[in-house]
Amino acid sequence: MKIALINENSQADKNSMIYNSLKTEAEKAGHTVVNYGMFSTDDPHQLTYVQNGLLASILLTTKAVDFVVTGCGTGQGAMLACNSFPNVVCGHITNPNDAYLFGQVNDGNCIAMPFAQNFGWGSEINLNYTFEKLFSEDFGGGYPKNRAIPEKRNKTVLDELKKVTHQPLIKILKEMDQNLLKSAINYPEFKEYFFKDSKSEEISAYLYDLLNK
Repeated sequence: MKIALINENSQADKNSMIYNSLKTEAEKAGHTVVNYGMFSTDDPHQLTYVQNGLLASILLTTKAVDFVVTGCGTGQGAMLACNSFPNVVCGHITNPNDAYLFGQVNDGNCIAMPFAQNFGWGSEINLNYTFEKLFSEDFGGGYPKNRAIPEKRNKTVLDELKKVTHQPLIKILKEMDQNLLKSAINYPEFKEYFFKDSKSEEISAYLYDLLNK
């Protein structure tokens, strides 16, 4: 998998810690990680958790990445924002047990973590173990294993329902506040990674035109 890390402004100073932990554990499982920032709270380009939800949907819908790791102070806002957009199934993950069960039972493509609440001494150890368990097995294996078939069936039902309850992303991009959209994507790392990796010509063309207006 190609995994994107996206940090919002309140917890951006933890980006390097999170990135190093995520990269270490993801690469052990054969995955790659792309760091979409923010890199510090002083970055000229500021991202909110709402914008990160939008970015997660853009990256996953266009298959620029296969999985997104994001978060905020509590992780709750980031989870809500991510699940507000199409093609994102985001879980709120606080520990290794959450991570393992989310991957095996819910088979999602995004996690939102708390990077302030209960984030104290030893938190980097929890990060390492959480990412280790998240990527320890292929997603969707089921837990317990004899529940794998009904759990996969429920995931399929959810995916089909989301197609009805969410508008296509390109329609959302065209109808939403264009200043908000442009503010979310107008920074070097997004331009460098997204346009190289996106598999959607339609969305790529729309965002390229917006950035160059």
